[in-house]
Amino acid sequence: MNASAFLTGLALGGSLLVAIGAQNAYVLRQGLRREHVLLVASACALYDWLLIAAGIGGLGAVVRGNPGIGLWFGLGGALFLFAYGIYAWRRALSSETLQAGAAGPPQRRRDVLLQCSAFTFLNPHVYLDTVVLIGSIGAQQPPGATLWFFLGTGASSTIWFFGLGYGARLLAPLFARPYAWRVLDALVGLTMFALAFALVADALAPMVSAGSVR
Repeated sequence: MNASAFLTGLALGGSLLVAIGAQNAYVLRQGLRREHVLLVASACALYDWLLIAAGIGGLGAVVRGNPGIGLWFGLGGALFLFAYGIYAWRRALSSETLQAGAAGPPQRRRDVLLQCSAFTFLNPHVYLDTVVLIGSIGAQQPPGATLWFFLGTGASSTIWFFGLGYGARLLAPLFARPYAWRVLDALVGLTMFALAFALVADALAPMVSAGSVR
């Protein structure tokens, strides 16, 4: 075992994952609802494992060499996040009450999995973190260390998503009050709008820069 490479991957994965984002906000909300938590945490972790493997395997170099990919992912992801932000604000403004552990009408597993997948694959920052950044660093590891680096980053993702999903129930006493859910949905919506505008800005930045040069 190459402990150094494993710990490097574990630390790098943790530093990239622990941030306010659409995917983490969704996992947190499902954890508070105590609804399909195992499915959501498992799917998010599995997606990270696959994307990290693709990045280390060479997909990161392809993404870096094709700026157009980032443009389309950015605009598509921004549209999805903006729509979900509106949905979250509608929940915050409605009279519907939610209780941790019994959060209104249950969602179907298929719908939850589709939403989880959308938050993952429609977010360009996921590709930048897992495919490009982690993939690039993983590809530079010494011979024999790449596998342990990959296991370290994957373990970090698994620990984070399961900890976030199942640890959210510790906040259940706070969210026993319907007002707390409305505040959470308002903040989630605000986060989605901010991320959407940031994605649009990032996607259009190369075009604006090229125009200013001319």
